[in-house]
Amino acid sequence: MPARILTLLVLFALLHAGGAEARVLVAKMAKVSTPVATLEGVEVRLDWPADAATGDLRITAMRADAPDLGQHHESLAWRCPLRRDGRGGWACDGELRAGRAAPLRLALALPPEGIEAALSGADGARLALRHRDAAPDLFAIDITRVPVAWAQSLAETAWAGVRLGEGRIDGRIELRVPDAGPMRLQGELGLAGGAFDSADGTQAGAGLGGRLAIDWLAADAGPLLAIEGRLLGGELLFGSGYVVLPETPVSVHVRAQGHDGGWAITSFSAEDPGVLDVRGSADIASGGLRALTLGLRSADASQLPARYLSGWLGQAGLGGLAMSGGLDVDVALADGALAGLDLRTRSLDVAAPDGRFRFDGLDGDVRLVSTGGAVSELRWQAAAIGAIPFGPARLPWRSSGGELHLREGVGIDLLGGRLDIPALRLRPAGSHGPLLVEGALAVDSLDMATLASALGLPAFPGMLTGSIPSARYVGDRLDFDGGLVARAFDGEVRVSSLAMERPFGVAPTLLADIDLEGLDLEALTGVFDVGSISGRLHGRIHGLRLVDWEAAAFDAELHTEPRRGVRQRISQRAVQDISSVGDASFTASLQGRLLALFDDFGYRRIGISCRLANGVCTMAGLQPRGSGFVIVEGAGLPRLDIVGYNRRVDWETLVERVAAAGSGEVSPVFD
Repeated sequence: MPARILTLLVLFALLHAGGAEARVLVAKMAKVSTPVATLEGVEVRLDWPADAATGDLRITAMRADAPDLGQHHESLAWRCPLRRDGRGGWACDGELRAGRAAPLRLALALPPEGIEAALSGADGARLALRHRDAAPDLFAIDITRVPVAWAQSLAETAWAGVRLGEGRIDGRIELRVPDAGPMRLQGELGLAGGAFDSADGTQAGAGLGGRLAIDWLAADAGPLLAIEGRLLGGELLFGSGYVVLPETPVSVHVRAQGHDGGWAITSFSAEDPGVLDVRGSADIASGGLRALTLGLRSADASQLPARYLSGWLGQAGLGGLAMSGGLDVDVALADGALAGLDLRTRSLDVAAPDGRFRFDGLDGDVRLVSTGGAVSELRWQAAAIGAIPFGPARLPWRSSGGELHLREGVGIDLLGGRLDIPALRLRPAGSHGPLLVEGALAVDSLDMATLASALGLPAFPGMLTGSIPSARYVGDRLDFDGGLVARAFDGEVRVSSLAMERPFGVAPTLLADIDLEGLDLEALTGVFDVGSISGRLHGRIHGLRLVDWEAAAFDAELHTEPRRGVRQRISQRAVQDISSVGDASFTASLQGRLLALFDDFGYRRIGISCRLANGVCTMAGLQPRGSGFVIVEGAGLPRLDIVGYNRRVDWETLVERVAAAGSGEVSPVFD
């Protein structure tokens, strides 16, 4: 907008010497140049009838350019009644049009001592300019309720592709246009309800308010910009970063110089008192962020997730993360890659939503360097993954080449036993790929009863021991080499092909193959309370897939194998529970009403399988029998066989039946 006024002011100067007696005055100029703007194809027409009090003034220009202000307009036209002001000067007030844009109103006064002009639009928007001959290079501009969109062209000179939206600006600025020197714009502006977005949608702002002092110098080497002031509320989006500014003032400071294709931000800072203090510098090119140094200080981290971290946390599936305590971070980026990191914590507590994980009493630091070397140490007082608690830990780090390594093995108390981490390597995401974490771990004498209780399973005795010689986390997937062996129920449970997808994100998924060998069925059925069965259980659960800790797929087969000296008996309760769960029936060598006389029955074999896919369990047993399949093959007298007939069972229904059987809600019925 200032360019429109300035260019017209130059034309009025041409008229200043004209006489009012002429009836029609027409002047045409190919080009008119000022320190601020250049007009091309200019025509001035003044029609002033003899003895009339006013004349009809029309000024048109084919093109107007003010590159330092980012103003470029086609087809300018202004018409107004020109009159004398009674003080030796002139005044004119009329409609100004630029191309197809909505018309504005330009009022111009030319007193003997200078120039005064006001450009106004709808809703009380007004831009007023004052110039005095005593200070020929100074133009004072008052801004009242001016739409943010009026500054679109000026904003594009600093940020190509930005689109200004809603909002109003108030304030006062001074524009200096010296004969020998660059243009300079200084002043203080107030913003209310401001909005913007980038062409690609990766940067945006809404509801922005504040008061800012601005200093803009159009230097030959590139514009110099200084901003000082405070922000009052609003939302900002920069890539994955989403910021919700508080209604309390956040002080800001920026010093920058433009260069070909970007900006060198020599210093910037923002302070949200008591919550976050940010300071740093950056180099931004058209291709993105080339360099960054950033320091963050937070005495109270409890507000950080909601105000400043929700975008990144949401992308990682950690929306709703809770924090408390102190946190300092220093970060350095070079050519878009992480060059250095120094994280320092002070009694920091971190808890993921839905109890997925937590760390209490984080203290110490983690230092990562791309050149040279560094050592650091991080400690916690307590931690948990899900409902599984961990004891205190100390993690001693060394860094070189942009990676972190444990300086020595770490041991952590876990479920009455111990978790050992002999080696761990961490490489942050960068040009070489996503975040990589790899290492080894071993568990020794973990109490299975405590683990089962933490996972919401019936508590059963046993110890878990095993080692993972290699574990690798990359691309939001955690893979384990090796396996774990749980010694439980006088047998073994071996876990292999273990992996996790999104272990810390939404809907974590566990993948595994499980093999069972020689489990004591009498002890196992006693724990799960599904009637008594004696014998030894073998089998497999391969292709297991748990989504958010609920079964989504597996291929399972369980069977008994005889062992010398081990009785194979099944109780009435177990018979009824198996029948109720699998829609099975039983047949016997004696009349059904006589079965109630027996507490248990001998069996030769037990076998059942289930392949779960798409919420349906496809069932099978030891062998086909008619249209069904044998689950229990009896032995001795009375001989009792259990036969299943429903080969496709809804998984949720099956789980409900197992739960009902385990709670004793099924009553025995004999046919």
